[in-house]
Amino acid sequence: MNKHVELKNHQREIFYFRLRLAISIGFVLVLMAILLVRFVYLQVARHEYYQTLAESNRISIVPIVPNRGLILDRNGLVLAHNYSGYTLETTPSNTANLESTLNELSTLVDITPKDRKRFNKLLAERRNFETLMIRNRLTEEEVARFAAQQYRFPGVEIKARLFRDYPYGTQTAHLIGYIGRINQTDVDLLEENDLAANYRGSDYIGKTGLEQSYETELHGATGVEQVEVDSGGRAIRMLSRTPPSSGNTLVLSIDAKLQEIAEQAFGKYRGALVAIDPSNGEVLAFISKPGYDPSLFIDGIDPQSWDELNNSPDVPLNNRALRGQYPPGSTIKPFMALAGLYYNIRSPNRTISDPGYFNLPGSSHHYRDWKQGGHGTVDMFKSIVVSCDTYYYGLATEMGIDNIYNFLSRFNFGKKSGIDLEGETSGLLPSQEWKMKRYRQKWYAGDTVSVGIGQGYNLVTPMQLAYATATLANNGIGYKPHLVKEIRSSRTNESRLIEAHQEVDMKLDPAHLELVKSAMAAVTQPGGTAVSASAGATYSIAGKTGTAQVVGMKQGEKYDASKIDERHRDHAWFIAFAPADKPKIALVVLAENGGHGGGTAAPIARKVLDYYLLGKLPKPLVELPENEEVEHD
Repeated sequence: MNKHVELKNHQREIFYFRLRLAISIGFVLVLMAILLVRFVYLQVARHEYYQTLAESNRISIVPIVPNRGLILDRNGLVLAHNYSGYTLETTPSNTANLESTLNELSTLVDITPKDRKRFNKLLAERRNFETLMIRNRLTEEEVARFAAQQYRFPGVEIKARLFRDYPYGTQTAHLIGYIGRINQTDVDLLEENDLAANYRGSDYIGKTGLEQSYETELHGATGVEQVEVDSGGRAIRMLSRTPPSSGNTLVLSIDAKLQEIAEQAFGKYRGALVAIDPSNGEVLAFISKPGYDPSLFIDGIDPQSWDELNNSPDVPLNNRALRGQYPPGSTIKPFMALAGLYYNIRSPNRTISDPGYFNLPGSSHHYRDWKQGGHGTVDMFKSIVVSCDTYYYGLATEMGIDNIYNFLSRFNFGKKSGIDLEGETSGLLPSQEWKMKRYRQKWYAGDTVSVGIGQGYNLVTPMQLAYATATLANNGIGYKPHLVKEIRSSRTNESRLIEAHQEVDMKLDPAHLELVKSAMAAVTQPGGTAVSASAGATYSIAGKTGTAQVVGMKQGEKYDASKIDERHRDHAWFIAFAPADKPKIALVVLAENGGHGGGTAAPIARKVLDYYLLGKLPKPLVELPENEEVEHD
């Protein structure tokens, strides 16, 4: 039996082995070539890009928040400033377990749910190598307790920071405003105005008042620190530092002491007061009462305080001086008299016989005068002194709404004054066009009658009326009202004065002005409606009282404040300037539900004028009982 033995073909095996080896080597060489090409591409072609990327991973930019600028009154008294306080802060990258750390910290420091909510919001918005605030305004006791246990909390520390403070509180709340935490609306607005970069690291921004209007001046310039970090985002060392620039200082035209006296002079009354230097438009006092504590809003107002403010019947959040809209009442009469003279509709010596009411031709409806039985024979001078309604019913009817609108609009009625505060309303100066657009109705003669005494559709803000009064006091030359007198640079300490801006020169006849101004001076003398305003004064006061109805009265019904709910009583107005011959101050006082201007608003104005012109407080003025008969306006 033959056996076949199969022998290996070594030549073939060697051939296949060498082939596989060559393929493997070739594959490796191709891979190495690809890696080499990629390496050259990354190291040469993309060198600058990746070097920049590496640097950005190694170096982080940490913002340094600037100190907010101060706000001072015209005499250097501080109205808004910063004070140092202690905050409890942590760097998340250096803290192992944030939730556990917060729980342990709460045994040493009071950490409220509100604090936790704020911290979590900040944590979501910031980088983990930035310090985040857990609690602010720590007490000395809390600082001491934490300091004794600080070794237990790596990454947590006490820092001294600046907080905003408003020394005059409610007295300047509507004027200064307040700062608050930056929200998404603020962020969107900053980005829209290309300012977001300057607010990196900032928690606060001006929300109302001058804090808002002059935010760019007060905020300052944010500084930066270049910090080297490791791959985990932990800070290793500081590489460079650009210090921040503090915000500029605002010096106001406001007199803080005058502001305080004015606010106190209101006593129990709600209302507003605006005082202006008629020669340049500087606002000397700006009151809206009641006010509120602006500090409540800095870190977010708590629900209880918000409900108390928002639901209060006194509406303390309403800036009455800037946004309150009221019928001007008889304060409109000096301006109406000037209009009558301007259009040659009434001469100074022309008289009317006032029976106590006015009838439109062909109508039996009585538009009654405030004085039953009337004022007898009345010329223009007397019409202002005794505030004769009948005279102005007739004057308005003769003049027509078009002439009234055209003339009064020159005094800025129906327009914003342009004061350097946000949120001003424009009031309402009615016209035929306005009524048709608003009510789809034509203008009636009866509408004009009511406008003649500042009622009907007429609405003004105290700020508007103050501007008009200052323009009248300055002989028809009006300056744009402003609160900021100068801005001091934090870098150079140089002052930039806010120049007076003349807005209008009405070029009124001096004889017409003299007549109206002398009549207003007589208003505060015996026989006038505001005689109490100048009793014992060593200077002359020109003024005009006004009453704005809150609820209408029935035909023939007599007004009796004691029988009307306090909230439904008439508002009291008083406009004035002094000294009457060379005015240094013009002001407007509104006392809500104060009744007659001569009995309520005029005494408030007198206290303000006495301090501003004489440098001293007047003696307390006796307030008349609510049911006491007083001279009407």
